[in-house]
Amino acid sequence: MDVQAQIDQYLLGQPEPKRNDMQTLHRTMLTLMPGCRLWFLDGRNSDNKVVSNPNVGHGVQLLKHAGGKTREFYQIGFSANTTGISVYIMGIKDKKYLAETFGKRLGKASVTGYCIKFKALNDINMEVLEAAIRSGLEVQGDKD
Repeated sequence: MDVQAQIDQYLLGQPEPKRNDMQTLHRTMLTLMPGCRLWFLDGRNSDNKVVSNPNVGHGVQLLKHAGGKTREFYQIGFSANTTGISVYIMGIKDKKYLAETFGKRLGKASVTGYCIKFKALNDINMEVLEAAIRSGLEVQGDKD
């Protein structure tokens, strides 16, 4: 199954209204990052053990690990969680940046170093979320 089919299957498996919100997020990402590389991570490690929620990623960046090893990973991602949706803006070095720059204007959301969590899209200001995503892409050099 190709990545887009895996994403579609994952999104269709979500209950409403979360499904619609996640489909809207996916379309928004594709508009903000046309032609980007798509990712679907099923949340399992190499031993097939569940270690995270499944997530959808967009774009590509090179992560550098201690010891000099590197690996590709997505730039922007999202996943369903027990109370709503998490959006991940990867590669931001300043862990206070998202909260300080966008937190108060987002609406009903919690913001950590790289994650924005909210219950539903109608709880947040979508224009501010899009600005946070665009800002994250700029910080990363807008690599696909």
